[in-house]
Amino acid sequence: MATAPLRHQRVEGHDLHWLRDFVKDDEVRACIVSSTIDVKPTMQRQIDSLGIPHVIRLDAATPIPIHNGYETPETLGPDRLAAAIGAYYESLNRVGEHRPVLVVDAGTAITYDLVTTDGHYLGGYISPGIHLRFLALHEHTAHLPLVEPLPLGRDGRGPGTTTHSAILHGVLDGVRHEIEGFICEFSLKYPKLLVFFTGGDMENFSESVKSRIFADEFLVSKGLDLILKYNLQK
Repeated sequence: MATAPLRHQRVEGHDLHWLRDFVKDDEVRACIVSSTIDVKPTMQRQIDSLGIPHVIRLDAATPIPIHNGYETPETLGPDRLAAAIGAYYESLNRVGEHRPVLVVDAGTAITYDLVTTDGHYLGGYISPGIHLRFLALHEHTAHLPLVEPLPLGRDGRGPGTTTHSAILHGVLDGVRHEIEGFICEFSLKYPKLLVFFTGGDMENFSESVKSRIFADEFLVSKGLDLILKYNLQK
């Protein structure tokens, strides 16, 4: 069973010097390293300097507690895989049994990942996130302004009455319809489907989508915890 972090810290940049202070009061016996970028030698030395006995680097060869059906596992983002694993086991915690799960991770990109009841990761979809959509409309047209992606309440939906509101509603309502479309499609195929939201932009949509969903900002962390424990038990 995975648990939410006792402490967590978000730090911009690739310098990991802050890790020493972060773990100095704990007896850390194992950790897992997951990165969507190449881990630079300086970063690796900073991790090694902590003296943690067991350090696992999550990559395509790392054993995981579900079956990975991705045809190119070396190109699969570790955050996508970790979130899928976290959601699959979180379904057991939430409803007392494993269910098929759809993970919606709303960040720079919006990813949709599906795991079946028997623990088969089927892959998913990658779509531009809301920031990319606003930026694309501004940069690839002559006159459309760059709109800030503010949360859109229920009363704000519908046709925009200014160019600014038309872009705002078009992007946010478009993403909402996209999410609802995927949920509807997979709910028909998997009637017991559970939907999990995570990612930096999840608050823009987790309350507005017309489906029963679970919002969990620590889904990736929970998945990494499960992968770490799975490897330590082997």
